[in-house]
This record gives sequence, structure tokens and C-alpha cells, in this order.
Amino acid sequence: MRTITVDERRARLGVRHHLAQTTDSALTVAADMVGLHSSDPATVFLSARARVTSFQVPDLETSLYEDRSLVRVLGMRRTLWVVPTETIAQIHNSSTVKIAGPELRRLAQMVEGAGISKDGAEWYRQVSEKTLQALRATKEGMAAVDLTKEVPELREQFIFYKSDGSIMGRAGASTRVLFALASEGRVIRARPRGSWVSGQYRWTTVDDWLGSPIPVQPRDLAQAELLGWWLHGFGPATENDIAWWTGWTKADVRVALEQVGAVQVETDTGPAYLLAGDLEPVQPPALWVALLPSLDPTTMGWKEREWYLGHHGARVFDRNGNAGATIWCNGRIVGGWSQRSGGEVVYRLLEDVGSDATAAVERQAEALAKWLGGTTVTARFRAPLDKELAG
Repeated sequence: MRTITVDERRARLGVRHHLAQTTDSALTVAADMVGLHSSDPATVFLSARARVTSFQVPDLETSLYEDRSLVRVLGMRRTLWVVPTETIAQIHNSSTVKIAGPELRRLAQMVEGAGISKDGAEWYRQVSEKTLQALRATKEGMAAVDLTKEVPELREQFIFYKSDGSIMGRAGASTRVLFALASEGRVIRARPRGSWVSGQYRWTTVDDWLGSPIPVQPRDLAQAELLGWWLHGFGPATENDIAWWTGWTKADVRVALEQVGAVQVETDTGPAYLLAGDLEPVQPPALWVALLPSLDPTTMGWKEREWYLGHHGARVFDRNGNAGATIWCNGRIVGGWSQRSGGEVVYRLLEDVGSDATAAVERQAEALAKWLGGTTVTARFRAPLDKELAG
């Protein structure tokens, strides 16, 4: 059985994730990494900036909103991703389709529980059709706040209560209806109303944005194709890694592993899987460092993270497992960074990485501050070190 050492895993990470050497386009990055996390709007741009030579915001905006070679979709683990348009069928059919049924049932229960309608499913059917009709009448799509003017039912509010009867929170019907439509593959997020750090997206129909519906594909075939791409970028990986990243059951994972012909290899932490044709050693790249944003797909790529995270988990992840902004050196996390008011980039190394790497981190921090040009990015999920640095 082939043995993959920790050093080789780190070398693979640096090469396959375009961190040891940048590439020429965000499309290449998104394809090689299967997708870029987009729960935080700015993460996509900062993740691309760390991996693409001379990257600028309009480069990614062109791919997303003009030629549409990249799309922002609901995918693995009910999470928002930016993915190559040519992979949307595999992502939707492998991971998103299974969300739709439970989501529609949950929404119907909310409608009935709020006293809006005695038949929540029928209410959704009617409101979703009105919503799609309103979206079809626009070229660039509509934000939720504008949709509520065209479809009054979207103004309804769902109230959630604590066990003591006090209000825990509220959810607008527009949010729930649009999420349900996205899980069905009928609507998609278009250009935001604001800048690249804005999450106030316009919505449009998939047919209008892509020119056709998302192709239907057998789920097992879609899962096998998706896993094959992912293993090339993230292997070796354990069953736990795969199940966590995809949101699939262990049974789904095992079927997909068999279909792609994955082979078992040995790592320092136990057995893991690689594609059968990907067993050649990866040569360690030269010294590299990178400043990655919160929720970056590399930081969030595996469930079992000790081989690249070490003992820094409590500092750079929040209690719910969301990654903060991190500093990487040769395939492992060695610190974190943040911003203070005015856009100043500040960082802290959590271990001694040597004078050469320390100097490289300083250069990267200066380059990032220059690229941001005073724009301040506030993470949706704040890790402890991020909060400490921001002050």
C-alpha cells in the first residue's frame, strides 16, 4: 500500500491549490478546487486573489456576471459556492437536489404554523410561480426587497420562539421562498446591488441566466464525477473528510469511491483515498506563504485537519467550525490575519517559521493591504484570533 507522508500531503496542497505558484485565471482555480466558498461574498475574491497572478476584482466579476463561465450556486452542505458553469449539473444533482424535499416541507410547516395558510405546500406553489413570473420580466434580476413589491406574499414573517415563549428570531418569507427555489434549481443569484463585498444579490431564473435548465443526471453518476474532481485536488482524504465536505452519507461516499476506482493509501493518521492514477509522488515546492480569507476552501477542505492545522484550531476556527483568515507556510497554518478600522492589515504568527518565511509573510501582508486599497472586509464568522487582531 502506498504511503503518503504529511510532508507530501502538504506539498500536494501547495501545488494543487495554486498556493505554491499562482495560475492565470479564477476559472482554473475554481475548477481545480471544485468550487470557491461564497457564504461570505468577499471570500471568493480574496481566495482568487491569493491564487491568480495579478488578480483584480473585475476579472472575477466578468466571469460571474458577463460571460458566466462561473456561477454562484447552492451546493454541498447547503453552502453557497462559486463553481464553473460546466459543473453545475454534477453539483446540483449530487448534493442540492436532496435539500429540496426537506426544505419545502419545512417551509410549508412555517406557513401553516404562522397562520398564513392552512395549506403551506399550495401557498408555496402559488407564491413561487408569482416570484418566477416577476423575475422573468427583468433582464438583470431583482433583489429580494424589490421582489416583495411585486409579490406581496413575500413580505410575510416567520417568528421563531424559545422554550420560554420569548422570540428567538424572525425569517422573512422572501428568504425562505428564494432558498427553496434555489434548492430546486429554478433560481440563481446574479450580480449584487453593491460592490464585491456585498451579499445583497439580485435573483433571476436559471433558464434566463444560463440559457437552459440545469440538466438532470442520475445522482450516483453525479456523485462519482464530483468525487473524482475533488479527490484530485484534495486527496488523500478519509471517508470522514469526504462525507463532511460533500454532506453525503457514508453509504453514498463508499459507492462513489468504488465508482471512481479510488485506492486506499496509508497516511500518518490512518487510511485514506486517492484516485488510482494519482499515486506518483509530488515534489515539494519552494518556500511559499499565503494569506487566505475566512472560509477559504483550503482551510475548510477536510474534516480531519491536524496535519495542516496543528494546535491552532481554537485560535483560527470559531466554535461552530468556521475558519477565520489564516496565514499558511509550506502547507500548514502558522498564524492569522485581520483588519482594523481604515483597512490596515494586521497579522500574528503563532509559531516560529524562520526569518525567510517571516519576511515573506510581511511582504504578503503589505501586498494584500495595497490590493485592498482601504477596503475593509469583515468576516461573517469571526474566529478568536481575528477578533483579537481587529481590536
